[in-house]
Amino acid sequence: MSNEQTPKQTQADLEQQMVDLAEVEDAKLQAQGESLSQSQMVRKRFFAHKPAVISLIALTLMTVVSFSSIGYGIIPGWWDKTFTATGPVIDGGRPTMFQDGQILGEHPFGQTQMGQDYFAQVMYGMQQSLIIAFVVGIVSTLIGVVIGALAGFFRGWVESLLMRLTDIVIVVPLLVLAAILGQMTQGNVWLLAIALGCVTWTGLARLVRAEILSLREKEYVAAAVSMGASPVRIILKHMLPNSVGVIIVNATFSIAAAILLESTLSWVGMGVQLPEVSLGSLVDYYDGASQTRPWLFWFPGLFIIAIALSVNFIGDGLRDAYDPRQKRVGDRRPGLLQSLGLRGLNRAQKERAETDSVPGQPGQATHMVSAAEPKSNPLRFRRKK
Repeated sequence: MSNEQTPKQTQADLEQQMVDLAEVEDAKLQAQGESLSQSQMVRKRFFAHKPAVISLIALTLMTVVSFSSIGYGIIPGWWDKTFTATGPVIDGGRPTMFQDGQILGEHPFGQTQMGQDYFAQVMYGMQQSLIIAFVVGIVSTLIGVVIGALAGFFRGWVESLLMRLTDIVIVVPLLVLAAILGQMTQGNVWLLAIALGCVTWTGLARLVRAEILSLREKEYVAAAVSMGASPVRIILKHMLPNSVGVIIVNATFSIAAAILLESTLSWVGMGVQLPEVSLGSLVDYYDGASQTRPWLFWFPGLFIIAIALSVNFIGDGLRDAYDPRQKRVGDRRPGLLQSLGLRGLNRAQKERAETDSVPGQPGQATHMVSAAEPKSNPLRFRRKK
């Protein structure tokens, strides 16, 4: 009789040891996730988003190559041709991507009808398009954050005035308004970028207002008000830091929208004007050559698509990284208890796990983490040491 019970007891002991080891492993993972700061968790989530990381690398490479190849300001260029210099047209102006064993030939993107090096023109156009996109993103973000924060915090006539201003800007078609501003700025890159930023802030202003309205009801905001903190301090120190995810994500998407908006304006002749060029103006200028010299049309068009997609994927990665419904970093990999399921649990542990896993029942299994589990308040008043 004892010989028959020994294998069963041994098996039960082994299963219990596996459960104990799994509990220790899950406790380590949970402690690791809880020990990370918010910025570390955001960074880990972002770099776990492969399309966003690849897009960040691609956008960085395009930016570095465009500004370092032909130079910008005090930055020297390593490419020996400028975008305005002319020369003899070689081989019909076709691209010489590989020539005489070199990766980049004399004219890797070909030449224009006037003998200008098209690689230098595309790099210069990419510089202007990136400058416009980032300036538009910065200006629209600043205006949207200020208007949204003031409207959400002060309410009353301040909110009514700012929201009616927002509605007026929204009513006017953006493309028509941008075309008028482009004509007024005479194609100046910096003036055009600032003007476009002044009319593309409406969406972010509404989102920031909604975030501030929800944060006004939080306990730490009420505590700051009772302690006599000024409205500016409350907004800058307690509210905007908790809205940084919404702000950064929408600023990223506004950059992508600015790339497409500038390209559209330049394509219809209302954007960057000669002698300045941008990717959109190059597409417009060589639209008629898409059949005879297609490389003059496709190179700037492909870079427009690549930049817009890269910025959008980066925005997706940032949105997922800042999403509060994401699981903790330490729980991204399923624990050993989850891998084991209910195997190796005794009867009491099994009944408790089944009870805790039923929706609506009190309690929760210690090894299971809900994706919708509420986060702890990221902003807490800490006692000074």
